[in-house]
Amino acid sequence: MSFPRLSGILLHPISLPSRGGIGDLGPAAYEFIDFLAAARQGLWQVLPLGPPASGTSPYSSTSAFAGNPLLISLESLAEAGLIEATRIEGLPQEVHSIDYEEVSRRKLPLLADAARNFLGGEDQGLTSKFENFCQQNNWWLEDFVLFDALRKRYGDRSWKHWPTGLARREPEPLQQARTELDHELAVGRVVQFFFYEQWRALRAYCAQRSVRVVGDIAIFVDYDSADVWANRDIFRLRDDLEPEVVSGVPPDAFSASGQRWGNPLYNWEAIRASGYQWWIRRLRWATQTCDYIRLDHFRGFAQFWEIPASEPTAVNGRWVDGPGDDLFHRLKESLGSLPFFAEDLGVITPDVTQLRERHKIPGMAVLQFAFGDPGAHIYLPHRLTPDHVIYTGTHDNDTALGWWNTISEKERVAVESLVGRCEDGVNWALIRLAQSSVAEFSVVPLQDVLGLGAEARLNTPSTLDGNYHWRFQAGSLTPSLAQRLANLAEVTDRLPVAIAAI
Repeated sequence: MSFPRLSGILLHPISLPSRGGIGDLGPAAYEFIDFLAAARQGLWQVLPLGPPASGTSPYSSTSAFAGNPLLISLESLAEAGLIEATRIEGLPQEVHSIDYEEVSRRKLPLLADAARNFLGGEDQGLTSKFENFCQQNNWWLEDFVLFDALRKRYGDRSWKHWPTGLARREPEPLQQARTELDHELAVGRVVQFFFYEQWRALRAYCAQRSVRVVGDIAIFVDYDSADVWANRDIFRLRDDLEPEVVSGVPPDAFSASGQRWGNPLYNWEAIRASGYQWWIRRLRWATQTCDYIRLDHFRGFAQFWEIPASEPTAVNGRWVDGPGDDLFHRLKESLGSLPFFAEDLGVITPDVTQLRERHKIPGMAVLQFAFGDPGAHIYLPHRLTPDHVIYTGTHDNDTALGWWNTISEKERVAVESLVGRCEDGVNWALIRLAQSSVAEFSVVPLQDVLGLGAEARLNTPSTLDGNYHWRFQAGSLTPSLAQRLANLAEVTDRLPVAIAAI
């Protein structure tokens, strides 16, 4: 699929300076979209929007379809009369590092109260919208709200530790649980309705301002998720419900033991026999909630690293063929087009590139990876083709300034040989380099636009603590900054184009 020539900013909603200790889909999000429009940016890239399974990573979620309740704006609910404004006035706003435990403790009860107020209300228009939402999304919503309610009932323990009848989804225990948890299920449905109503409204505003939203899909899902619990037949599980094999990547120059991610691997034979229905639903849902989709770990669709679940590391794994062309043919038949681009970084074999190119799926280039040695030059603008999305860095990289302070002298010489002395900061040198490339999309993390250092890094791969906590300060998005980006978008022919109403 050919993309328009656009530039944009990577910013996960958690990093917005919203009230309540975490970014959300309320007023600060609309102010950010206004900034993008003033800056003539046509893209807003987010990370996965699902509810967290464990830890803080948005790539670890209890559902491939549900929204994260922590992203729901309490201010918007107060404006709709669903919760008293006085109850949120004391929530903190100028908090620059997210305390997830504290946010959950204070915010989730308020969301539940708002949901109960909604259920007891008489707004016929909103009730009709809610009923339509439940009906249209029944195929994922009912499994998710039941999973979520049971998870809370059993102290957030994994579903394999629930009573056997529930873990194995036996009809009678399931029905009994639905009866006993009827109120919790109703509240859960409303909370998901809140999320998607706010996301729909925000996307409509993006469209009005000619901003396209770029979403992100992780290829694998969490074992402790509604997806695995409700669809055990499409995953490689043993009779005792434990994973037979798990995901990861093999040893390389960066890790002698590889990476053992631990997600259950798909039973691709069963998925193929079903006509790829789960994957078609997943990616149709993604294209209904975002304009473009980044497919994480694209090489897993060609071949994936299969690790026996009993192995403590990724060393004793093997490469196994993925679904390849067959999946993408089915997706195109069902979706009509493939508005995807591939995360194809790292060691990529020719078959992965050929799969991507056959289906006209752009690849990725990251400038921070481009200066280490001649082999890394494939990420430099003169080596790219238009079917690419270029970044200064991603959510997994340090900021441009943080990176600059840690690279070797040889790399610094290489950077300055190409872009000069970086008088206004290496971040702006990389931004200009990306924007002036032939890549169809050019995306820059907001940290690089703001010229922030390593203190603003969002995530450090293979670490558990300190990730996904950063938020930017209110007042950072100045008119002069917007004008600087707008001037660059104009001279590099990346001005946004109008979008049909959503």
